[in-house]
Amino acid sequence: MPRAIVIRAAEPTEGGPVNTAAVEQIDPARLGDDPVLVEVHYSGINYKDAMALTGRPGIVRKTPLIGGADLVGTVLESADPRWQPGDEVILNGTGMTENRHGGFSELARVPGDFLVRLPDGLTQARAAAIGTAGYTAALCVLRLEQAQVSTEAPIVVTGATGGVGSIAIALLAGRSYQVAAMTGRVDQYGAYLRGLGASDVLDRREFAGQGRPLQKARFAGAVDTVGGEVLANVLAQTLYSGTVAACGLAGSPMLPTSVMPFILRNVTLAGVDSVQTPLPLRQAAWELLATSLNPQLLDSLTQTVTLHETIAAAERLMSAQSHGRIVVDVRG
Repeated sequence: MPRAIVIRAAEPTEGGPVNTAAVEQIDPARLGDDPVLVEVHYSGINYKDAMALTGRPGIVRKTPLIGGADLVGTVLESADPRWQPGDEVILNGTGMTENRHGGFSELARVPGDFLVRLPDGLTQARAAAIGTAGYTAALCVLRLEQAQVSTEAPIVVTGATGGVGSIAIALLAGRSYQVAAMTGRVDQYGAYLRGLGASDVLDRREFAGQGRPLQKARFAGAVDTVGGEVLANVLAQTLYSGTVAACGLAGSPMLPTSVMPFILRNVTLAGVDSVQTPLPLRQAAWELLATSLNPQLLDSLTQTVTLHETIAAAERLMSAQSHGRIVVDVRG
């Protein structure tokens, strides 16, 4: 029987994990009744996955559940006429790891509506390395380009050493934007971030704490994965008519700011969702990634683990002991 990482409700203990995760053998009949059966080859560990696998609250909405917000593999069977056996496909988000079985499984049943065909020239392993993190980064870049954000001033990327931040830096730099990368570990990761294409590396501590609602304007825009006071201070430092693409809340879901950046500097706060994104925008994001992301650079920020190593890798991610992207070789 196929293997999968199954998340189950934990015995309630004060301050303990709300769920537990383990590699188990699963009955394929329990994968659901979606029309497309995929042999999964690769998945990846996103921040959301790491939270779910380590028992943090707020992600998994029902148990038992197979984790993994990404899957990349080959269609085995399909009752959806758009997909045929042998098609190489990608699926990101759509509730996987939250309320739908995900990609940490050797087999998956998925809906055909959100599947994206693997772009020409992109291997399955590299598509998994990009994953939801890179796909979200591409959505943010598309949002900034749609807003015609200036290339004359830097784009600041918060949470820069994470998966979204790392790939956002590489994409932006490759498209002639100046990039200021923000991290809490400048000494440790400064060289890494400059290697991705950042022209400047900023200390996150400069953006911590309650700041004035309007500060010296220096950023044409931003890709924010952190939220909270960091996002508030970024907004306060955004130039007139700048756009901030917000896609994460690793620091906080709160936004302690005022309307002043929006009405006095015409700043736009653009929310970016990767879960229910319509198919045309998914395809545009993956086309951007396939054509604009340097594959050798992607390889340099990627590590690969087996299914049995995935939970330990998630623990390292949550304790900030890893950076870049983590691919799960589901067959390993």
